[in-house]
Amino acid sequence: MNPLVALVGRPNVGKSRLFNRLIGQRKAIVEDVPGTTRDRLYGKYDWNGREVALVDTGGLMSGTVEDIAKSVMAQASVAIEEANVIVMVVDIRDGVLPVDEDIAARLRQSGKPVILAANKADNNTQMKDAVLFHALSLGEPIPLSAERGLGTGELLDAIDSRLPPPDPPRDDSEVTRLAIVGRPNVGKSSLVNALLGQDRVVVSPTPGTTRDAVDTELRHHGNTVVLVDTAGIRRRGRIEHGIEKYSVLRAHRAIDRSDVVALIVDATELTAAQDAHIAGFIEEEGKGVMVVVNKWDLIEKTGTTINQFERSLREHLKFVDYAPFIFVSALTKQRVPTILDIAQSVAGERRKRIPTGHLNEIVRKALSDFQPPARQGKRVQILYATQVAVEPPTFVFFVNDPELIHFSYRRFLENRLRERFGFMGTPIRLVFRARREA
Repeated sequence: MNPLVALVGRPNVGKSRLFNRLIGQRKAIVEDVPGTTRDRLYGKYDWNGREVALVDTGGLMSGTVEDIAKSVMAQASVAIEEANVIVMVVDIRDGVLPVDEDIAARLRQSGKPVILAANKADNNTQMKDAVLFHALSLGEPIPLSAERGLGTGELLDAIDSRLPPPDPPRDDSEVTRLAIVGRPNVGKSSLVNALLGQDRVVVSPTPGTTRDAVDTELRHHGNTVVLVDTAGIRRRGRIEHGIEKYSVLRAHRAIDRSDVVALIVDATELTAAQDAHIAGFIEEEGKGVMVVVNKWDLIEKTGTTINQFERSLREHLKFVDYAPFIFVSALTKQRVPTILDIAQSVAGERRKRIPTGHLNEIVRKALSDFQPPARQGKRVQILYATQVAVEPPTFVFFVNDPELIHFSYRRFLENRLRERFGFMGTPIRLVFRARREA
């Protein structure tokens, strides 16, 4: 799992601008997926060849140390607890304020490495004023300007020096990490209990009961499955201030360290617009996905009910149209064990490798069946393709001009690969490079 850095501080010190600046300097190549939604609370950047997760927390208000502690618990405790490194952002033009002292005192109590970023240092005089913040006893302040980009490299170097060493490579051949995510009160904890056959997770009818991500290991058909029960996710516009807002962070972190995500929806209230936000994030992270329709026992059925439900959901979850669907009841345990079967199948699809010769045979057949349309008087030529990665499966197509590849033709090629090789439940990435880049 990527290390996590949390930005904290009082309001109006420029945390969000610094967040956007650091994300904007990301050096890793990212393939944009049309239609997906990014939650700007949480992002990633790449520095010195290492990907790092970044979270922007809400501004902490003035008060006593006790008041600040309560505010931190309500607004940013999850981010601080989860973080490997904390960056406290202050406004160099305002000097040291009492609220800064209160926040610094709380952060010293956290026991986490804390870096002091003195923002809005737009000239040499302001840079020198950073020495005033030694009074916060958080080490050497780093003067910077998030707006102009000054000093951000020094900040990233300081963060990098305090991060824990990278995790050793893990053996994924026998372990499937299955994250259980969805909107509040769709029955995630009940499904975990049904899968385990015992009450290992507290179940409550009150939405948002689960605040923490709880990992539970079990054996299934001789293989290890790690279940991750997460806090419910709501659409960003409906996330309230306080603990629930940062429960979303934990759910995102659970998705980040999973292999497969079970997106749980409630058969009795299919508000799929909110589910689409989650699906977009799963797609963006390149994780395997399955859609689990819970509370199916409460639906009156005809011979076509399942097909009607699935068509409706697929229409709203276009980001993950490759996802398998399963209709279950946590209460009656109807079809619940099948979740683990499908999860392991999807995990296998994420690790699938296609021989280069076989891949190019399918590509040539696709080109023969449907030539890409000409653009600007030029026609794209696909020279050859090769698979360069798994989890998710990633294919590089060497072409004469990548700009000539229209999105619709990209989808055509993806569909051909899925028709021939399956890839059930996993996104696949298609990257087009000019021949000169080979």
